Amino acid sequence: MRPKRMDELIGGSIHWIVKHRLVGRQQILRFEDRKDGRIDIVVSADLELIAPCPRRAHQGWRYLEAANAPGEDGDDSGLSELPPLLYTRLSALALV
Repeated sequence: MRPKRMDELIGGSIHWIVKHRLVGRQQILRFEDRKDGRIDIVVSADLELIAPCPRRAHQGWRYLEAANAPGEDGDDSGLSELPPLLYTRLSALALV
């Protein structure tokens, strides 16, 4: 389905949630119509890793307002520097 706020999203970011954690983002470059009626989201090739933070799993479009989006400056806690496997294990023990 075509996003209702599609024009606003161009230049913004798509955020990736893996195992209930927000882990990265990519810039949205454009939307392209396909012959079968679906829409392709064209994103930049650069994946920016961000400090992992818990997020509820969801389906469909969600818009992160500026107050809810991860900051550009990163995280002072150092969590984003941890290897993913170590972060996952610490998280399973409720230590992060």
